[in-house]
Amino acid sequence: MLLVGNTKKAIKTLLKPTVPSLAASFNLSSVLVITLDMAIPDYETIMLPLLQLAGDGQIHKFAEVVDTLGSQFGITEAELRELLPSGKYPVFRSRVGWAKTYLTKALLLELPMRGSLRITQRGLDLLKQGITSVDAKFLDCYPEFVEFQGSSKLEANHKPKKAQQAEITESLAERTPDETLEYAYLELQKSLAQDILAQVKLCSPRFFEILVVDLLVAMGYGGSIKDAAQVVGKSGDGGIDGIIKEDRLGLDTIYIQAKKWDENSIISRSEIQKFVGALQGHHANKGVFITTGRFAKPAKDFVKSLSCKVILIDGEQLAKYMIDFNVGVTARATYQVKKLDSDYFTEE
Repeated sequence: MLLVGNTKKAIKTLLKPTVPSLAASFNLSSVLVITLDMAIPDYETIMLPLLQLAGDGQIHKFAEVVDTLGSQFGITEAELRELLPSGKYPVFRSRVGWAKTYLTKALLLELPMRGSLRITQRGLDLLKQGITSVDAKFLDCYPEFVEFQGSSKLEANHKPKKAQQAEITESLAERTPDETLEYAYLELQKSLAQDILAQVKLCSPRFFEILVVDLLVAMGYGGSIKDAAQVVGKSGDGGIDGIIKEDRLGLDTIYIQAKKWDENSIISRSEIQKFVGALQGHHANKGVFITTGRFAKPAKDFVKSLSCKVILIDGEQLAKYMIDFNVGVTARATYQVKKLDSDYFTEE
């Protein structure tokens, strides 16, 4: 039962019919504080209602989902406007967003288009089981979610699940506040990288070419955006999708191949060999192969043995570079962690 903002009178009314003595002696003040603090539910409490809301199988806009869930939970207008400590993002919207992220990583929801969500067949099957709650611990039964959480190393040790959870809990307890903050930052970065890759998959091939240009220029290659755009994506010559200056002076050139494939696609060694053959045909010794998919191990091993320099950038690395060089992302909040300035308090 979800109790939001109940008064003492309401709680007594619930208890009295079945346990009169408990209603009279129960420490209602502590219960009242807890229920008031839960006026804005945590992201785990939101998970099942969110999944149920999407249970009709239709595409739902995220903004509409936030409004509907807000009404279901009885969130007031003031609470909807309540911001995170940074003062830049609503608390409830953030928690709905994290619930959506976790359900998506467990493949219970999918993101068919920007700013929208839809339930998957796995999600529908789960709802048919008549479950009463969903939380992060529950989602551990899905391998995709475990991988997202970074628990694969524990699984590799073939340890019982309870032992795994105990180790994780112990590890969290041992972390200092600084370490906790850093781990939280890394989790945010990891989630953002996966969101970026999902969004890139929805882009057209032409937009992907533009994205590659923007990223390479942001990294210091190609001179200006105008110069880079004149050459990238236009040669289409023997496995070469573009040619870009290594620096503003154009002292050397880098040949590029950019392929927007499914993130689960595996790029084989033969694909890289074709690219290297194209480089040799142009008497080039530097190339970059960029893809939204992944490279097979033989492909990675192959480039290590080459006399020319070939860099492989897969979807995961592409997303990380976009974050590092601020392409397609924007800063949501900035935190400064300060320490005591001992020099200030030194008396002469």
